[in-house]
Amino acid sequence: MILIAGCQSLPPDEPTESASPATLSATAVAARRGLENRSVRLPHTNPDDLWGRIQHGMQWQIPENPRVADARDYYLGQTAALQRVLAERGQLYLHYIVEEVERRGMPLEIALLPLVESQLDPFAVSSQQAVGLWQIIPSTGKTLGVSTDWWFDGRRDLRDSTRAALDYLEYLHATLGGDWLNALAAYNGGVGRVTRAVASNEARGRPADFWSLPLQGETRNYVPRLLALSSLIAEPERWGLELPPLQNRPAFVAVPTGGQLELARAAQLAGVPKASLHALNPGHLRWATAPQAEELLLPPDRATAFQQQLAQLGKDERVQWAHYRVRRGDTLSRIARLYGTRVDLLREANNLHSNFIREGATLMIPRSDDATLSVASRAGTKMPTVKDYKVRPGDSLYRIAGRFKVRVEDILAWNSLNARSPIFPGQQLTIYVGGG
Repeated sequence: MILIAGCQSLPPDEPTESASPATLSATAVAARRGLENRSVRLPHTNPDDLWGRIQHGMQWQIPENPRVADARDYYLGQTAALQRVLAERGQLYLHYIVEEVERRGMPLEIALLPLVESQLDPFAVSSQQAVGLWQIIPSTGKTLGVSTDWWFDGRRDLRDSTRAALDYLEYLHATLGGDWLNALAAYNGGVGRVTRAVASNEARGRPADFWSLPLQGETRNYVPRLLALSSLIAEPERWGLELPPLQNRPAFVAVPTGGQLELARAAQLAGVPKASLHALNPGHLRWATAPQAEELLLPPDRATAFQQQLAQLGKDERVQWAHYRVRRGDTLSRIARLYGTRVDLLREANNLHSNFIREGATLMIPRSDDATLSVASRAGTKMPTVKDYKVRPGDSLYRIAGRFKVRVEDILAWNSLNARSPIFPGQQLTIYVGGG
């Protein structure tokens, strides 16, 4: 999150406390809030330019006061970083956000809010566990119906998080009397805190606009950041800011997957780098699409190729799940070798925090996954044979390893043994013989 240190004093041109909203004209009320609608919108002369579209849809007259000026100076002091964010992430996410804000009839300044919240980073996580472009905390996400589970976090997903954030902003706007600045303050600091501040000021006959509210320092600086950023985007030439070109067209299309699919395989089918696929689908938390997910976002020019390749994909090339009931003496190492997967991925797939497994428990095991299959399995070579060996009197790990032509370290790993713990006659060991 981009931060501006320190709190500034209230602007000197605040209206007097004796002024009542009922006695002011609509323009004066808006000005007292530090915000007024533009009477004439900027011309949108180039339909291929996303910045022109944003400028055309901006509705606010940005106030000139110390807090906004300080925020603008901060951005102007790091123009290279701002341009990089706009160029790299703006081209992926901004068009979609603009479309959604515009569809709801909201001011297009709102589309810039993720730049303030997360620097347009869907992978951003705050110290308060706010996640994604819009920095949604777990409780708010749950209230807004954002799906979050072991496989998928909708707060990181572009479409889910944008829908939830805009729903919430519309609610805040309506709750706080149609005042966008107070709504933005509530988005950052909490609706209860802002509502109480408004009620407190009104009870004392004081103005209840954003600039007059006794809010915490972070919230007092939060709203000016968006206003400062909006002023830079609205008039980049005035401030000497060069905006990177952004095309006014979608950066992705949604393509059905027809079932659960490994992300590495999906990237291969689409002919895009895995990192690019992940950037467009940041809500997926694991190696494969979430079981409930029905589509992936892909660059528009790769959708047809993906669909063609997907149509030729065999059932055994998709993610398939085996269900294994743990037996007496089983270890994760033994089960992993049996199915040609890895212990760490068995733990991940079953949300295990250690190698401990309980007899009678059922494990989910991915049967087809480039990330989980062993090298031998992917190459089509012979898999090892599982041997149950009962320790005999006089046996040692070194003797057993020599007998089966395996390493002592492997026997320890396969059976979750401590190298310093002795083995004893009658003890059951699992040995994997052959393969390669």
